[in-house]
Amino acid sequence: MKRAACLVVLSAAAMLLAACGEKPQTNAEGVKLDAAPWTGTGAKADAGTAFTASGWKVGDKAAWEQQLKTRAQNGQNDYTRN
Repeated sequence: MKRAACLVVLSAAAMLLAACGEKPQTNAEGVKLDAAPWTGTGAKADAGTAFTASGWKVGDKAAWEQQLKTRAQNGQNDYTRN
């Protein structure tokens, strides 16, 4: 009985000490800046994904902003829904 209790205490102590060994999570590379959202996700200028809106060209900021306005008006405005 004493031996089982001792094993439980030792295993609990081992788990607590293992938690102290975690390395600090720091950003050694510094701040990474994202690309502008209208620049697209592909490496080529004409690249897109299956989730790209039809008619939108990579790098077209005005079309990107218009698409966001349209999506907000049609998809999130309850007064314009049927």
